[in-house]
Amino acid sequence: MNPFLDPLAAIGRGVIGAARATGSLALFALEGVSHLLRPPLHWRMFVQALVEMAYFSLPVVALTAIFTGMVLALQSYTGFSRFNAESAIANVVVISITRELGPVLAALMVAGRIGAATAAELGTMRVTDQIDALSTLSTNPMKYLVAPRLLAGMVALPLLVVVADILGVLGGFVVSVMKLGFSADAYLRHTFDFMHASDVISGLVKAAVFGFIIALLGCYQGYRSRGGAQGVGAATTSAVVTASILILAFDYVLTELFFTR
Repeated sequence: MNPFLDPLAAIGRGVIGAARATGSLALFALEGVSHLLRPPLHWRMFVQALVEMAYFSLPVVALTAIFTGMVLALQSYTGFSRFNAESAIANVVVISITRELGPVLAALMVAGRIGAATAAELGTMRVTDQIDALSTLSTNPMKYLVAPRLLAGMVALPLLVVVADILGVLGGFVVSVMKLGFSADAYLRHTFDFMHASDVISGLVKAAVFGFIIALLGCYQGYRSRGGAQGVGAATTSAVVTASILILAFDYVLTELFFTR
């Protein structure tokens, strides 16, 4: 035991472990994308994953978006009223929802629902040898299980974010008009005058990236699950936590790319 070298050794082991995990995830992602780009694509699995990610996630995303828009309008009014700048509320709501809150909150909600479900499903298939059975039947598990989910994630999240943007702005509109006494025509005019296509497009690009991350982490953690029911539970937790962290990290990176001049 060396009191000076042991902490350095622990740090080194942590760095090496993180590098190993990052490399393993990167190789898994490359393999999944390669199967996605090479035909055939299992369309039935893609449609099934798309319905699960988009349609069945719609209620939670819609509720999150509309209440976020309502709260944002109230909080903006509280702050802007101190400077007699209440007219800027519509601008703040639309830019905040389309650029940031719509994509990020929708992605976090979907990560909690779909990331966990995907990891649990593939993890159960792994520990019950169903994935090995696919290989025995000459079916590539990456092409059959992973590639359709990656594509579904990249398609489903932008669709959900479009709904989240509309409902988030609607929530701000309802609160501003019905509670704060704004003119409906003036609020809508400020919203459409301030909103730019680049704001919406940047949010949709973020959503596609976030959808890929959610599907990738769910598949990766489930595919590599070991140790029975306990391993499946650990994979599910890890998929949600890791996806949420990466969503926030990539949100910053993409914002830097889109809006920093």
